[in-house]
Amino acid sequence: MDSNNWLIVGLGNPGPDYAGNRHNVGNMVVDELARRMSATFKSQKTNARVAEGRILAGGPKFTLAKPNTYMNVSGGPVAALLRFYKLDPSRLIVVHDDLDIPFDQLRLKAGGGHGGQNGLRDIIKAVGTPDFTRVRVGIGRPPGRQSPADYVLHDFATTERAVLPNLLSDAADAVEHIAADGLQAAQQKFHAPSP
Repeated sequence: MDSNNWLIVGLGNPGPDYAGNRHNVGNMVVDELARRMSATFKSQKTNARVAEGRILAGGPKFTLAKPNTYMNVSGGPVAALLRFYKLDPSRLIVVHDDLDIPFDQLRLKAGGGHGGQNGLRDIIKAVGTPDFTRVRVGIGRPPGRQSPADYVLHDFATTERAVLPNLLSDAADAVEHIAADGLQAAQQKFHAPSP
């Protein structure tokens, strides 16, 4: 088996009603990666839709996955995908929204807690370790008194949608960098303040 295999999971909720929600930004990023690979998502017995391929010839092999479950119960499909592809959690990158990071910023990390992100919480429980890589896509805090639960289930605002393609492209670039050059190199590139 190719030793440079990666499982990239984009978190979100299934179905067209949720497709544009802030909570679905993980799904949007793996869609961008699939576009770069000219790959199509297909249903798979792990209760996820999966697309496989490489972006660069001879580069890392990516298995992109979108669980068919709701965000809060993402763990079962992720654990099943790791078993199916015989991958260690160290080869897992989870892409998800993060309220504590300003919109249009990324943070990359390995391990640690779930920070109140219920999809991550369920994955940590199902996989049995927090030791996997996360690409945290900033969606910012809700305005005024809007509840976070309500905010994440709304589509991006018009002003945000203008910037969103760049954010998704940056997050997809970050995934590629982690797989090709390692987390530390990717952090140095993507955590630097924009010029």
